[in-house]
Order: sequence, then structure tokens, then C-alpha cells
Amino acid sequence: MAEHADRIITNGRLITFDDVASGAEAIAVRDGLIMAVGSADDISNLAGPDTITHDAAGATVLPGFIESHAHLFSGAAELDALNLMNTKGEEALGRAVHEYAAARPGNQMIYAACCHYDVLGTGMAAARQVLDRIMPDRPFAMMAHDHHTAWANTRALEAAGILHGGDAGEGSEIVVGADGLATGELRETGAFKGVLAQTATGGREMLGYVTGEDPSPAATMAERAVDKDIIARGLQHCAASGITSIHNMDGNFYQLSLLDELKADGRLLCRTQVPYHLKRHHPLDMLDEAGEMHRRYHDDMLWSGRVKMFMDGVIDSRTAFMLRDYPDDPGNCGSPLFSADHFSEACIRSDADELQISVHAIGDAAIRRALDGYQAARDANGVRDSRHRIEHVEVLHPDDLPRLVSLGVIASMQPLHSPSGGLFPAPAPGRILHEDQLALSFAWQAIRDTGATLIFSTDWPVVPVEVMPSIKGACVQRNLGRSWRDHHQSLHNALAAYTRDGAYAEFSEQRKGRLKAGMLADIVVMSDDLQTMEVENLDKASAVLTVCGGRITHRAA
Repeated sequence: MAEHADRIITNGRLITFDDVASGAEAIAVRDGLIMAVGSADDISNLAGPDTITHDAAGATVLPGFIESHAHLFSGAAELDALNLMNTKGEEALGRAVHEYAAARPGNQMIYAACCHYDVLGTGMAAARQVLDRIMPDRPFAMMAHDHHTAWANTRALEAAGILHGGDAGEGSEIVVGADGLATGELRETGAFKGVLAQTATGGREMLGYVTGEDPSPAATMAERAVDKDIIARGLQHCAASGITSIHNMDGNFYQLSLLDELKADGRLLCRTQVPYHLKRHHPLDMLDEAGEMHRRYHDDMLWSGRVKMFMDGVIDSRTAFMLRDYPDDPGNCGSPLFSADHFSEACIRSDADELQISVHAIGDAAIRRALDGYQAARDANGVRDSRHRIEHVEVLHPDDLPRLVSLGVIASMQPLHSPSGGLFPAPAPGRILHEDQLALSFAWQAIRDTGATLIFSTDWPVVPVEVMPSIKGACVQRNLGRSWRDHHQSLHNALAAYTRDGAYAEFSEQRKGRLKAGMLADIVVMSDDLQTMEVENLDKASAVLTVCGGRITHRAA
């Protein structure tokens, strides 16, 4: 007897990323795999009495989206935080904080996220005195949208034990004023980790980012239950955008164990990769833990096999590592979080253990140091299909552009981080970037033109995890003026960077990222035909059906 499909999606405009199935209208799924792709008539012949059929109504059907750079736990936790993305000015900030705080009288600290650096106006610092005026009687802190700077009021600084400053470790700074007291500005993770410990979750959601370590003391059973529910909500949120795989950028065993329990409970809605986070102060022998993660977690739903490192900060706080001083901050070019020798040794050892490497590198000097480390690994271990990655690649020196493809390095970038994405403005002339750095800043197309692999994501919760605003941000052609170069993407290439190429980045190109018989049944049905929409309207499209491994993980109401 011929096998019947478990599920059929028909009457769609399929983007398969498989030339053989070009022009397909329907897809059949059986036992978690794609059974067949073809015409509506051909696929209808695979229906049986128990087959469930979905009508795509002429909308786009494509492989499930792969969110290639996200912070799942913290993104999920911040779904309940005060979101300041659209808040500007002290009056508006005060209204938002008071309304939020009034609804949460039991919260030990009021915590806000997605704050702009210029929330109080261009160049105006969010000093603790201003935050004291807004919230004088309770600890209050707000996190920059990029999660590299936080601002805290006096109560929060006192609770963290840093009102009088303190040693935040190299690469981080508790900014102290002339009066010897902390100004409220906390640069990088070593500075704000004590403030995060005052949040409702005790900062557990950001440990994989801040320290790479597990909670100490260990989380209680009640805390684990709370944390699992938070992550489960985040997974639902991702699935609602058509996401079927997440490359998580926070790494610790605690988060992996929570995800493993969610998998056992049937609540792991997105395939998730979790790296080992190697911090600059970790001895290299701790990379043995990365190998243990890889051995312990290695299936299609939850796996490791990757080492994450930070080389620098971000350009907005001028902590990104640059080849020369910032134009508006003479004497400051940022600082590297790893010395050249230490980083090269970490790369050599990780590469020798056949672990993939991801490095946060934003400034041109940080990118160069990352590439030098990858070159050192190749020189020591020989050439292999390593697919090491650089995360963000925001300011690239022309001499380093061809090195990405020559070293087989994947550029992992975020469309909405760029001024051309339409969410954040370009820095004013003379601020942050030199004029001759603009052409290869957020240089998606220049990188693609070299033949290097380019993948897209959001870095959630830096920007919302919803996919289509990022697709629009990549595809809209914007004239930023001055020396900015146009790097906008075609719709096909932007979608490929979120599907096919994301699968390649995780060594899964033979298992996912295309709609082809035998591949994992990770599929998203959109609300519209993306190929006929005006590019300015792409963010209005949404996922109406998300299927991961043949299982429905989201269906629009």
C-alpha cells in the first residue's frame, strides 16, 4: 500500500531554494520529513483519509526561518520588561516608568530594556540623578538596546554595592564622577552584572551572556520552573514569527539543561543550538567544557558544538575596538577583550577539537583580530571545513574584506542594526565613525560580492525577533548620503540569508534550509505572496502557520 502524507500544504507560492522544485505549488509531509514537493495535483495524490490539508491561499511557503543570532533566555525574560524602544525624553520616560512600576508593586527592582543611548536627547547622559527624579524610592535600571550599557538610579547602585564605584574587570567600567560616586552609567557586562542580580529573575537569564557560568548558588526547583516557563514563552514568540531554528548566543550548562527538560516536556518548539561561552579570564583548559557540551547535546532539536567569544563592545558606547581613535573621542579606540596571543590559542585549541567558533567583533580592529585568530588556527591545524563565524561585522577595513571568503568565514549580520535598516539613525558627521569608514560599514552586499556566506538575524532582544521587519530592513534601498554605500539586498538573497544559508552556517544544509524531499519538515506559510508585495510593505507580512519537524508550532488565530 502506498504511503500517505500526514500533512499537505497546497495552493502556495513555494520558495524552495532548490532549483529542481522551482515553480512548486504544494508540499507533503510524513514522519517529520518532507515527503514530496511539486504541483498541487501531484501532491494531492499523496493524500489519505487521515491527511491534514492546509490551503496557503496563494501566499508564500518557504523553509522555516533560522534565527542565526539571538539571546533566547534574556529575550524571553524581557517580553515582560518595560520596553523603551519608542520612548524619548525625560517626561515620556517618567510616564512609562511610573505606569509600569504601579502595575508591579512587588518587584524588588524596576527594570527597563531597549533604551536608546540618546533617550534624554542627543549627547545627554542618563545620569543617576535624572533616574532618581523619575524613581526615587525603588531601585530602577534600564538596559541599552544593544545590552552593552546600563543606567541605574542611586537605589539600584546601592543594592549592587557599586555606588562608590568598583573594579568591573578589563573591558568594563563603572563610570565615576568627580564626586567619587558612580554616575549611573555602567559599561559592559562586568559593570552591570550586580544590577542584574536585583531583577525578578536574579539575572539568571543573562548569566550565559554576562559570565558564561551557571547560577551560584544553584537555582532552586521553583526557580528552574519559573525559568523554563519564561523560555517556553520565548519559544512560542519565535515560532509565531515562522522561526524553526535558533542559534542561541548565550552559553552555559544551566540553559542547556532547561532546554533539555523543555524538549522532554514537548515544549521545545524551535531547534536550538547553545554554545560554550569562553570569557577572557577563563583558562583555556575550560574549553574541555565545550567538548562536554558537544558530547552531551547533539541531536536535531538541541545541540552545542560551538564556542562563543567577545572581542569588543559596540560603537554607540565607543567600546568597539577600532584601528584608530573615534573621531569624537580622541585617545579612545576601544579595547580588545582578548589579547592577540590568548585569542589565537583559544582558536587553535577550539578548531583542533573541531568546534565551530563565533566571535562578536564589531570594530575594524576587532574584526581583524578575529580573522588573525582564524588564520592562526588554519596555520596550526591545517585547512578544514570549519565555518567559523564573525558576529555583527559592522565596521570593516577594506584590507580585511577578501579575508572572509579566503578563510571560509561566515558573516553573521543583523539588518536592523544598520542605519539602512530604518530602525536606528546614522551617526552624525564627526560622531563615532570616520567618513572613510562608512562605505564598508554594515557592508552586506560588498561581503556577498566576494562570495563569502552571509546570514541574517536580529540579535534579539537588541531588536524584535520578528523576521519580516528585518527582511524589509535588508531590502529597502535607502540613501543615507555622505559616503555611505548602498548594500540593500534582493528579496531572494535576504530570505536565503534567513533560511538556506543559516542552515549552511550550522552544517545542516543537507537536513534543512530548503524545501526538498527528505529534508526536515521545517516550513512556514506566510500571510502574503512576498514576491508580489511592495518592498516597503514586507514588514506587514506574517507567519500564519509554522511547522517544525512536521509538528505545528504556531497557527495564526
